[in-house]
Amino acid sequence: MKLADRSVVVVGSGFGGLSTACYLADAGADVTVVEKNEQVGGRASVLERDGFRFDMGPSWYLMPDVFERFFGHFDRRPSDYYGLERLDPHYKLFFKDGDEMTVTADREATKATFEEYEDGAGAALDAYLDEAEETYDIGMEHFVYTDRPRFRDYVDWDVFRHARGLTFLGSMQDHVAEYFDHPKLRQVMQYTLVFLGGSPKNTPALYNLMSHVDFNLGVHYPVRDDEEDSPGGMGVVVDGIAEMGAEMGVEYRTDSEVQSILGSAGNFRVEVEDGYLRSDFVVSDADYAHTEQELLPPQSRQYDVDYWESRTYAPSAFLLYLGVEGDVDPLAHHSLVLPTEWNDHFDGIFEDPAWPEDPAYYLCVPSQTDDAVAPEGHSNLFALVPIAPGLDDDPETRQRYREFVLDDIAENTGVDLRDRIVVEERFSVSDFADRYNSTRGTALGLAHTLRQTGPLRPGHRSSEVPGLYFTGSFTTPGIGVPMCLISGQHTADALLEDYGE
Repeated sequence: MKLADRSVVVVGSGFGGLSTACYLADAGADVTVVEKNEQVGGRASVLERDGFRFDMGPSWYLMPDVFERFFGHFDRRPSDYYGLERLDPHYKLFFKDGDEMTVTADREATKATFEEYEDGAGAALDAYLDEAEETYDIGMEHFVYTDRPRFRDYVDWDVFRHARGLTFLGSMQDHVAEYFDHPKLRQVMQYTLVFLGGSPKNTPALYNLMSHVDFNLGVHYPVRDDEEDSPGGMGVVVDGIAEMGAEMGVEYRTDSEVQSILGSAGNFRVEVEDGYLRSDFVVSDADYAHTEQELLPPQSRQYDVDYWESRTYAPSAFLLYLGVEGDVDPLAHHSLVLPTEWNDHFDGIFEDPAWPEDPAYYLCVPSQTDDAVAPEGHSNLFALVPIAPGLDDDPETRQRYREFVLDDIAENTGVDLRDRIVVEERFSVSDFADRYNSTRGTALGLAHTLRQTGPLRPGHRSSEVPGLYFTGSFTTPGIGVPMCLISGQHTADALLEDYGE
């Protein structure tokens, strides 16, 4: 279908917005992307200070097949815009009892490592990953790439036939326990739930597919092929998608916060700080709740305040972006620091919100792979502690927790950063709310609980305003860069189905 000579304003330039813009421009629409901040990318912003370059948001390039499919729709390839370096090791784990584990790209080596913890765990890993691969193949084809926004869309023999092989009910915690007894091996198989904004107790077992993503498809790092000594990272992917969109005619307007969305199909008026934009259609990649509660008049809202207050939100985060003198060995490009017992941390996010006293957290050191992200003789590092959305993060609390995190890193990895920090920036709950208009300061959106999966997530179409659509992590298929790219296609398809020629 086509949208020849029809205009669309896309509010927000996260991966969902950038993706939707590309699909609609390819269909012939005149697309303008309006971005609140100084750069496109949404949460995938880039922070540059004194020769250091930090990915502020996503830092794992996972599911390369989704990116291939996305660019392939437009007869292009990711390699037309950026290169990829496969990381080996994938990541390193530091357990707080002094134990360490390295997960490499070598399946046999990983199986041998698992066997060191539990007899038979190597074979169990093979069985688990075989199931995860099957779940991935079926789930992606029939429940991710195929949008099923309504319950009646599941009343289909094809759905029933393929769903028989999937585990929809039950938690990831229980599912992993069927394969592994050792608590550390269970943690290794469950940590990827962080990418979905959930916990082992509230994420459906369906998401065992993430282990296929991790172990089989691998972890990659984007690099800029066409420029020597130019830093890589997820910002390179943002630039590539935006460049492709521009080639198809997409216009980008940064530093242009949307104040309101008025009108309906064929006659929208999008208010920005310096006036109004007229368009036939509007797609919002801004925070869904913010769009409904702040940008739309009351009569145009699908959901009331009680609905948004009753949702389960993915974690926020406490982040330290650090430029450090010298090296930070033995940290890997991706490192995880895990307490022996992590249920208390997850409970402090989803059950009884509080700053974690014994946190599980993530350390990203891209300078272990990419010399260009830090000045010579320095390291680039950020620490990310998942925390409950909505926590009070006043300056005193941030300072206290900063000291705590630096102490914890030194104690559990052996890397003392304190006297070597030359650049430091902090980012937490209130920053997510201020910079991204994020509800409760969530870093990701709606968590992937059983009650917030598939048709139970907010829809791509507004039920109240004809011509208004939504994309991004609040919608299907959900959280994560690859999912947001796919969400962009679902949103564009819905608009084309409704109004395409």
